[in-house]
Amino acid sequence: MFLFATFELMESLEFALYELQKLGLTETDLFAVPLDKRAEESRLFDSLHRSDGISTFDGTAMCSAIFMVLGTIYGYILNWGPILWALIGIFGGGVLGFLIDFFITRPKRERNRHGAISTEVVLLVKCPQELEDKVRQTLWKHHALGLAKVDRPS
Repeated sequence: MFLFATFELMESLEFALYELQKLGLTETDLFAVPLDKRAEESRLFDSLHRSDGISTFDGTAMCSAIFMVLGTIYGYILNWGPILWALIGIFGGGVLGFLIDFFITRPKRERNRHGAISTEVVLLVKCPQELEDKVRQTLWKHHALGLAKVDRPS
C-alpha cells in the first residue's frame, strides 16, 4: 500500500521522516519530491479562460455602484441633476476603485499569496498494511497538508 502526503517544506517534514524511519520504514520506502513554485506573475486583467483569482474589477464595480447611488441621491439637491451626477459618480467611483484596488489591495494579496506557503513537498510512503494507522498518525501529527491512500493490487 502507498500513502501520499503533502507538506510544507519545513522542519516538520524532517521530523516526520525521522519518525517513519523509527517505525521500521527504510529509505527505499520513502520518496519525497519538492514541487516548483509558480514563477509567473499575475496579470492585471482576467480573461474569460484564465483567472488567477485576483480581480481588479471587484473594487472598481463596488465603488462605481456606491458613487452612482450617491450621485443620484445628491443630484436632486445639486445643480446638474441626478442623471449627470450619477454618471459622474460611476466614472469617478470607477477610477477611485481601480486605483485603490491596484495600488493598495492587489499588492497585499500578491504578497499573501506568494508568502503563504514557500514550497510544497509530496511524500510517498510505501508501507505494509499493519503500519498504516501508525504512519497516518505520524503524518498528521507532523502537520501534513493532505493525505491519500492507494491500495495497489499484488
